[in-house]
Amino acid sequence: MKLAKRVSTLTPSSTLAITAKAKELKEEGHDVIGLGAGEPDFNTPQYIIDAAVRSMEDGHTKYTPSAGLPKLKQAIVGKFKEDQGITYKPSEIIVCSGAKHALYTLFQAILDEGDEVVIPTPYWVSYPEQVKLADGVPVYVEGKESNEFKVTPDQLRSVITEKTKAFILNSPSNPTGSMYSEEELRALGEVCVEKDVLIVSDEIYEKLVYGGETHLSVAQLSPQLKEQTLIINGVSKSHSMTGWRIGYAAGSEEIIKAMTNLASHSTSNPTSNAQYGTIAAYTEDDGSVEKMRQAFEERLNKVYEQLVAIPGLSCVKPKGAFYLFPNAKEAATSCGYDSVDDWVSALLEEEKVALVPGSGFGAPENVRLSYATSLDSIEEALRRIERFIQKKSK
Repeated sequence: MKLAKRVSTLTPSSTLAITAKAKELKEEGHDVIGLGAGEPDFNTPQYIIDAAVRSMEDGHTKYTPSAGLPKLKQAIVGKFKEDQGITYKPSEIIVCSGAKHALYTLFQAILDEGDEVVIPTPYWVSYPEQVKLADGVPVYVEGKESNEFKVTPDQLRSVITEKTKAFILNSPSNPTGSMYSEEELRALGEVCVEKDVLIVSDEIYEKLVYGGETHLSVAQLSPQLKEQTLIINGVSKSHSMTGWRIGYAAGSEEIIKAMTNLASHSTSNPTSNAQYGTIAAYTEDDGSVEKMRQAFEERLNKVYEQLVAIPGLSCVKPKGAFYLFPNAKEAATSCGYDSVDDWVSALLEEEKVALVPGSGFGAPENVRLSYATSLDSIEEALRRIERFIQKKSK
């Protein structure tokens, strides 16, 4: 059977590819350290699990409204009011089967063939693929390493055309961990308002910020910017609920209604018991979220210094998320490899350390290293990386 063009153009996820290879080596009995994980290594907090179990015991195992339980939408409204001081109506919220599904549904709702979406590089691997699946065109603008991988208003303005429909803003960022300041957010937002470009603000890592930094949403900076912004968020990273698949979007009632109509013909609704667990996540608090954040910050501060001490690796210190995104070009060259991708493959084969090549994020000179795993494992991985470079550079 001939497959549809839309799937033939997709680029396989580099994250999943390296994970699969690492798993294969593990099954062969090798001591593999995988640093490709995009999820917290903690279990979901018990109070959330308990709430989901209670909901099932109470018979809440049926269909729910396509846009999510009214009580959950109200909890999300409360979360925005408390955390960012933004006021949304429940009709401006849609709950989806994960933040990834929220993004997918959004692009399906707003893009026609040939519409452009501006995507800063480095980017999360699914952004361009989801745009292409909606017959849109990804337009890349380079976030330079010298500017902490962030794009400037002038860069953004230079790539906007009459076909530009949206601009993706991911702060804190996957894969870099970079965050935009209030001044930077305002300046980018002003360009989008002037050009009438929708800001798609992916804030999934908002709770994971370090060094005394405070997360800001571009939507909270002014009423005009709120109108211009569609926020994507969820509980996967903040509450270690990756497998629960609950994300959401907040913004224009017109867009949310279109997304809801689409969801009603695709997923029907998010999983019922996962929604009840998320209600607990946003209405109760046993301190677990902050404890996880502190653990990640402790790991970051310890492993960052060890990483930058390794010859051939340089790294912008992240302010959020749980990734390091070092430049490994010098290391790859000194080890005799033509590309960082080849260096990553050899590292996995010889030292059994799995990193994710930056080429999958639009940054071929870098690698992504997740510190969402035990400190002992990360430190051992760094020792192996240093040993590999020393051995190959001789």
